[in-house]
Amino acid sequence: MQQLPKRQAVPEALTWDLTKIFATDADWEAAYAAVEAQAQATAGLQGTLGASADALAAGLEAVFATFRAFENVYVYASMKSDQDTADAHYQGYKAKAGALGAKVSAQTAFLEPEILAIPADTLSDWQANAAVLTPYAHNLAKIVKTRAHVLSASEESLLSAAGDALGSSRATFNVLNNADLKFGTVKDAKGNERQLSNGVYGQLLRSTNRDVREQAFKALYAAYGNYKGTFASTLAGETKRHNFLASAHHYPSARAAAMAHNDIPEPVFDTLLAQVNAHLPLLHRYVALRKRLLALPELHMYDLYTPLTGEPPLSYTFDEAKAEAKKALAPLGEDYLDHVDEIFDNRYIDVVENQGKRSGAYSGGAYDTPPYELLNWQDGLDALFTLVHETGHSVHSWYTRHNQPYQTGDYPIFVAEIASTSNENLLTDYFLKTQSDPKVRAYILNHYLDGFKGTVFRQTQFAEFEHWIHEQDAAGNPLTAAAMSQFYGDLNARYYGPDVARDPEIALEWARIPHFYMNYYVYQYSTGFAAAATLASRISAGVPGAVDKYLGYLKSGSSQYPIDTMKAAGVDMTQPDYLEDAFAVFEQRLDELEALIAETR
Repeated sequence: MQQLPKRQAVPEALTWDLTKIFATDADWEAAYAAVEAQAQATAGLQGTLGASADALAAGLEAVFATFRAFENVYVYASMKSDQDTADAHYQGYKAKAGALGAKVSAQTAFLEPEILAIPADTLSDWQANAAVLTPYAHNLAKIVKTRAHVLSASEESLLSAAGDALGSSRATFNVLNNADLKFGTVKDAKGNERQLSNGVYGQLLRSTNRDVREQAFKALYAAYGNYKGTFASTLAGETKRHNFLASAHHYPSARAAAMAHNDIPEPVFDTLLAQVNAHLPLLHRYVALRKRLLALPELHMYDLYTPLTGEPPLSYTFDEAKAEAKKALAPLGEDYLDHVDEIFDNRYIDVVENQGKRSGAYSGGAYDTPPYELLNWQDGLDALFTLVHETGHSVHSWYTRHNQPYQTGDYPIFVAEIASTSNENLLTDYFLKTQSDPKVRAYILNHYLDGFKGTVFRQTQFAEFEHWIHEQDAAGNPLTAAAMSQFYGDLNARYYGPDVARDPEIALEWARIPHFYMNYYVYQYSTGFAAAATLASRISAGVPGAVDKYLGYLKSGSSQYPIDTMKAAGVDMTQPDYLEDAFAVFEQRLDELEALIAETR
């Protein structure tokens, strides 16, 4: 039986080098203690910020410096825990870091209330005449915008101190989903027993052997079904946290609070749902094509990920994928590729799956650390797409952190997925420009359509479910496993249409989606994909200035509002046009795939 390796058995070259953050655990312990002391000193500034422009600047500098130091402590503990979630030592570090974060937030919670207590005319006068406040202009503008939603210093401190306790539902989900939940074993296409995990499940669901897909699908959801009550409790608890904090800060809803926090107008969300629902017939058409080409009397949810054109004609090891990624990203220029090399060549990436490792993939790190990546590598085309996706995030982080001061040295969530998905679109364009074999082209087109399905359609489905659970909780309706499964099953059936059988297992999909714990995050995958399609097409076509505008977006961090950042890059996301353009590309590539298949049959 093929089993996942234990962490200590993974070759060092395939692991990330976290000594670039702290050389030893002892250094982490020392930094932890230093942050505690620094936060205490910063708390001593409470009550002084309104005295003068210099006092305000000193307070801002101290608070930002405290969080900057804390981020290193938290990132190290979190990433050490993620590499093996069963490691009690680093679980303890992560718990300590989380508790420290709540403490730091409580000790610095005076910042916004004190700024808002400064008369507007006085603050404007200070900003006009005191150069020490100039570096914080955008930060101050964002704070002033929240005037109606910031509580008193004591109230904000109390809520911050409760952060660790209020986050317990999410913490429980992560441990259960990544460490404690056991999925058993299934047989792959060669008859080998495979230890099932979320990472292996994704691979097996793409198998061309239908028995393998069905076996993996049913085994995975059987495990979630055994704990559906627990997962319902953790998701309900997190939803209640979102609604409680929104209400406490005088927002009409959790969505309003989340989108205001990211400076995104709520109509962006409504426009997305309206556009996607209006274009569901395109998804139904694609699903019907899949059923026809797979020659299945009944199409099931576990049939939606296997390639329509059979086994992938392209596959890559990790080293091969790195070389191919650089070719695909070449239109972004040599400077961009230099940063890709830095990430690929210096152990910034934790590559392979091991026992207890957090599932999925992400790009992480802090302002003063490398832009790390976590992968769970399985040789294949999808893995290459994941690599360019996460590297898009990482290079975005590099440009932002090296072109912005700390206070604007991170980028808003809303624009984060655009950088990663632009890379995916560039990879697709690269393949369609360089591959003439009809079978390869058909596979790439199918891969694009599947990616669109999984990002624009599926993530919007997630967003619709997420919005529903928040509305249900706000209305006082209990979020039981039965209620969520009923709604999710109905929603899934509406999205995929009449050609997909209503598998009872898929009604439990809500139980395994970590992004439901991130408070109105998933819709941004959809908006990001659509915006990225526009940007990538301009870059691939060599439109004059397209690369410079794109790099300008990567360097902008949070120095302006995200809607304005994207307008400067060339995409107005307040209008539905970019979504309509994206659906037009989907339809055009669906037409091309149908034509290619007709030619080769």
